[in-house]
Amino acid sequence: MKIKSSLGSAMDNNEVPFTKQMRIATREIHDISDALINAKLGIAMTDDEVWKYGILYFYEVFKYMEEAMTRLEHTLVGDLDIPGIRRVSEFEKDIEYYFGAEWFRNEYRPTESVQEYIDHLAELEKDEPHLLMAFIYHMYMGLFSGGQILHKKRQIEAKLRLRTAQPGQGEAVTNFEGKNVSNIKREMTEMMNKIASQLDEVTRRKLIEESKNVFRMNNKMVKTIPGTTRVIVRKMVKFSLFVIPVIIGMVIAKNRYLA
Repeated sequence: MKIKSSLGSAMDNNEVPFTKQMRIATREIHDISDALINAKLGIAMTDDEVWKYGILYFYEVFKYMEEAMTRLEHTLVGDLDIPGIRRVSEFEKDIEYYFGAEWFRNEYRPTESVQEYIDHLAELEKDEPHLLMAFIYHMYMGLFSGGQILHKKRQIEAKLRLRTAQPGQGEAVTNFEGKNVSNIKREMTEMMNKIASQLDEVTRRKLIEESKNVFRMNNKMVKTIPGTTRVIVRKMVKFSLFVIPVIIGMVIAKNRYLA
């Protein structure tokens, strides 16, 4: 059976919430390299080619987590299955839009980097399934936070006709219309803290350490998404073609004014 406890006894008022402890611990791996990878993905994901492969790669991760939450529904892992968080069906809609249903159903195979990620999750579920909660918490919180930002950026670029897909198409996974995202994130944070209060200190430490692996594995997989470097270079060239003439014009105008 699921273990439930009152939130009031979950944590001492003077104790740092477990979710905050997780955030603090993961800052250690956000070095310059990680920051560059995240910035690279944030810019490149507004390009349809990179976007569709990003969705394809992360689809497998979310699919595994959602299937694991079903398999472990009578455990603390299942308690993190907050109503409204599941997104696999939206991932599949986007994949079929970009790649076609026939290819997706009959020809698609996960890449080596994606399979390595899934193998890690499978190993956790086999040996220490409660550690899957680190991935579930961070990945869904990231999707509901960063996903909104990416969705808005893509909407703007679509309106400016800087990408080929029509507005709203191929981005079901980041379209949270009809969902109260703030409430979902709040409920997930409260549940994670509630669960942590029922764990021993050793297990809590392991969860915090596994949280670091979430970001390490994401960064490793992001590096293999096709086209990210190409998009960054193209956008930098476009930016320089606009900015450099403006700067030259400003310098010329300034010199004329001073003369």
